[in-house]
Amino acid sequence: MTDISSEAPLRRRAPRRSSAEYRLYFFCIFFFAIPFAAARWVRDVIRHRTLNLAGPLARAWLEADRITPMIFSV
Repeated sequence: MTDISSEAPLRRRAPRRSSAEYRLYFFCIFFFAIPFAAARWVRDVIRHRTLNLAGPLARAWLEADRITPMIFSV
């Protein structure tokens, strides 16, 4: 039996995320996501009756942070 616990698996380097094209796509997606995130936030505030939730800008940022790498992985 082989002992592989002594050697860590090789990890691929994450693509460089500081390019101008990446930032342009990120902020376009971010600004388009703001109205939808705000609507979802209002719905969740009404539904849960609390303001202890991530705000609309945080939700839009997370959405852009999730979608933009998918575009660049193709």
